[in-house]
Amino acid sequence: MSNPHPNIEKLRAIYADLRCIDRYVADDVVLHTADRGASGGPAQVIGKAAVKAKELDLIRLSGDTLVMEVHDIIANDHFGAVLGILRTHRDGSSIGMPFCGLWRFRDGLIVEHWENAYDASELGDFLTGKVRSANPSVSVASTSTRDAASLH
Repeated sequence: MSNPHPNIEKLRAIYADLRCIDRYVADDVVLHTADRGASGGPAQVIGKAAVKAKELDLIRLSGDTLVMEVHDIIANDHFGAVLGILRTHRDGSSIGMPFCGLWRFRDGLIVEHWENAYDASELGDFLTGKVRSANPSVSVASTSTRDAASLH
């Protein structure tokens, strides 16, 4: 089996610790937020420092319990996709939300990222304390973890 594409390794590192995202993004990176601004927050976050601050805020909102459980990663020189379950706990309740992160690369750096949560509104409400527990209908069986072969 060949070595994973370097962008797979970058994405794996980011999902293992969102605090390191600034190591892998371009100065002018654009992050398209999961709710695309529907909650009153920004639809896009622009720039390395702003993107890192947004990820740090997500960690803070989770009470530092955030786990990005990665199931599948595929990436090449241009694009990457990561599927998994975002898990967090708050005030005695927990949520497991399916996600699909889409990424665009240029010259080995991330230049664009689209956050996609199965139900971004529900996740936002949970993280901000508007609801105490997750919708029981959002239940996903775990799949095997695997890395897809690099695309050429």
